[in-house]
Amino acid sequence: MSPDDRYDVSGLTEAQFETGSDGVVLRNLPGITSPTEMDAAEANALIDAVDRLVRSYDEEHRFTANDICELHRVWLGGIYAWAGEYRQVNVSKGNFMFAAAGRIPALMAEFERDALARCTPCKFETTEEIVGALAETHVELVLIHPFLEGNGRISRVLSTLMALQAGLPLLDFGTIAGEKKENYFAAVRAGLDRNYRPMEKIFSGVIERSVAGS
Repeated sequence: MSPDDRYDVSGLTEAQFETGSDGVVLRNLPGITSPTEMDAAEANALIDAVDRLVRSYDEEHRFTANDICELHRVWLGGIYAWAGEYRQVNVSKGNFMFAAAGRIPALMAEFERDALARCTPCKFETTEEIVGALAETHVELVLIHPFLEGNGRISRVLSTLMALQAGLPLLDFGTIAGEKKENYFAAVRAGLDRNYRPMEKIFSGVIERSVAGS
């Protein structure tokens, strides 16, 4: 994770960072102290996790809050002891505050009853409906930000699994890299007003790129 991608964490004590990392790498099971090495470890673990997860959920599966925790655990269970557990501290990015830690269990339960129940399994007749389902679930999960680390990536994993249910290929999120990240964060913020149109535009581009590359 680059410095620009890091979050401000309220209530996280120095003891929760890996000794020798100068307070930049979270305490982890392998004892990694280098941010670059941690980035590589998380990226490699994500590749393995996606390979496993695409074979774990079929096209009829309705995702739950527990499933989201399991996705996170499968990915980061070998790196962080708290993988799959909701965060206990508040996090922000710049001036933007994600959901308060104390509200996460209730918000995830609501997410399951509402968006996940309506949007999964992601089997709709039109591309517009598929895009709408992907955009809504993605935005809402990112806004809740249930975990201390890896929320954006786990949201993309969920989107990918939903896309496979819809008969699409693995999603290529290269369209939100680099300078386009700001458009992505703006689309997430728009979701605070239940405005998913900006994220729908982004997912339309993601799907177009993914289909073209498949």
